[in-house]
Amino acid sequence: MNAVLVRTVRVKNERKPEPSAAIIDSQSVKTSEGGEERGVDVHKQTPGRKCHILVDTLGLLLIVLVHRASLQDGNGGLQVVQKWFDKIKHSVHNRWCRLKLIWADAAYAHIVEKVRQQFGWQLDIVRRSDRAKGFELLPHRWIVERTFGWLGRYRRLSRDFEHTVSSSESVVYIASIRRMLRLVTN
Repeated sequence: MNAVLVRTVRVKNERKPEPSAAIIDSQSVKTSEGGEERGVDVHKQTPGRKCHILVDTLGLLLIVLVHRASLQDGNGGLQVVQKWFDKIKHSVHNRWCRLKLIWADAAYAHIVEKVRQQFGWQLDIVRRSDRAKGFELLPHRWIVERTFGWLGRYRRLSRDFEHTVSSSESVVYIASIRRMLRLVTN
């Protein structure tokens, strides 16, 4: 249902149904007691799970992957890209796939070449400038951060209460579907 709504919203916004560019990022979320795949994100000192999302340039959720928080962003990002590849492209030689470019932050820098070789997509790293102090609006990256903000409005996503990672992913998809239904009906 999420994929159908993404196409519908994109067409309503006068875009082609399939995106040609995407943005990837992750967010660590605390979990309640118990459940599978828990870990500690060493950079943010957050015990729980990490949610990787891939969004289009409108901020619409394309795919989500939830795993333990101790998995590094690059490794988790490679899993997300693999999952998306299996869903839409299936072969590096598939010229009919519109997606050509994925933007990411510096945590994904070490997988740039793997993404190009294994999946045929260009992974561009959007870096912060050395001169900036405090908040800096980064091109393209703000879109995925905005999507995390939209998803954060849903109470079930304020903390990961789910026992399994598949149900955690389902809750993210439900929030995305609810948001896109609003966009389609307005």
